[in-house]
Amino acid sequence: MRGSAADADDRRGASCVSVVVTSHDQGELVAEAVASAQRQTTAPETIIVVDDGSSDAASLDVVDRLSRTGGVVVHRQANAGVSAARNAGFALATTPLVAVLDGDDRFEPTYLERTTAVLDARPDVLAASSWLRAHGVLDAVVRPGGGVAADFLHRNACPAEAVVRKDAWERCGGYDEAMRHGFEDWDFFLGLLGHGGRVEIVPEPLILYRTTPVSSNVRSMDRRIELYGRIVDKHRPLFEAHLRETLLALELRSTEWQARWEDAVAADPDAPLPDPTFGDGGMASAVRVRSRRSAPPPR
Repeated sequence: MRGSAADADDRRGASCVSVVVTSHDQGELVAEAVASAQRQTTAPETIIVVDDGSSDAASLDVVDRLSRTGGVVVHRQANAGVSAARNAGFALATTPLVAVLDGDDRFEPTYLERTTAVLDARPDVLAASSWLRAHGVLDAVVRPGGGVAADFLHRNACPAEAVVRKDAWERCGGYDEAMRHGFEDWDFFLGLLGHGGRVEIVPEPLILYRTTPVSSNVRSMDRRIELYGRIVDKHRPLFEAHLRETLLALELRSTEWQARWEDAVAADPDAPLPDPTFGDGGMASAVRVRSRRSAPPPR
């Protein structure tokens, strides 16, 4: 039986946060996600696994095993999408803070400690997350920026994995269960921040984020314009209130990507150049690339 002062210190913060792990046909990856929540230096009160209609035998075996694990609550539902699964987990949580973890990702051991500390210190922070360490197809550290609502209008600025104040989730109506093709976390953060507050990002890669060509995040990019249009329509008053900031931020991103493209093709004289576009800086970009290609090499 645990009862020492050292044990109490080890579990400081345990009563304030639950972890919701969403699962759908992800096999042992879900067990790895749960294990990463169990290894936290700030232990969660409860780990809630929401199985969103898994159907393959291996995944069902994993969920059954987890249902017999101490400190883990398993909730099964018919397949309704990740938004519905997260909402179900939030509804079951009895803590003021709820951490979201996709079933194929993991937390580093200090994730909850570092994010809950931010929320404890800053009442204006409605959610907190961290940088990501991508693995799988992509091996890189990805650095989302967080911020206020205006910072989320031109791109999502927080991972889906985040610790959220449960009362803020309730006020914004939770995740939109009609969004089943991607961008549901971006939409959620805009709803969360629509009346003020901010999302804070811990500048350390404390999320281990799995990348594959068939992941929902990658597939959603095939429908980016359509999905972004839905977000604009849904949050139109917010976009109208910050129209200038949003347009300038989009133009800045376009300019930055154009500069990266110029660097890449200028360094490779065999790379074909497409016909220059008009009115968006395309002609100036083509002139700069050809000038750099024809310039004498530096001595």
